[in-house]
Amino acid sequence: MTTDTGTITAEDVTAFEDVVATVERTQRDKDAEGFLALFHPDALWTTAHGKVLVGFDAIADFTRAVLPNASWDGDVSYEVVHAQLLAPDVAAVKVRQVYHSPDGDTEGAPLYVMTRQGDGRWLLHACQNTEVHAG
Repeated sequence: MTTDTGTITAEDVTAFEDVVATVERTQRDKDAEGFLALFHPDALWTTAHGKVLVGFDAIADFTRAVLPNASWDGDVSYEVVHAQLLAPDVAAVKVRQVYHSPDGDTEGAPLYVMTRQGDGRWLLHACQNTEVHAG
């Protein structure tokens, strides 16, 4: 993983990795409520297929309808590949997402803008998932 120089603490990096690991686990387990616990109430999410979800309620409605019924053969992995602070309590976290299946791997390139809350937790605030096309 790369980071911007000198502004991100080891604790921040660990927190970003923990959020991303929870995204991975909740996606794999089809755990809608665990996934939703990662979001700021005013979050904005754009799916890999371009569906724009504004606010927690829209994200929750979509997630609860889609995630439990998602079907894929294989496994998914998420890895933080870059992080930088945009402001003291705002971070941009670039992620490599790979779906491993018998038909071959497919990749996504999410960008998560996270905000640090008063209790120190980092939450997903503005996220864009982009499908990576080979070639």
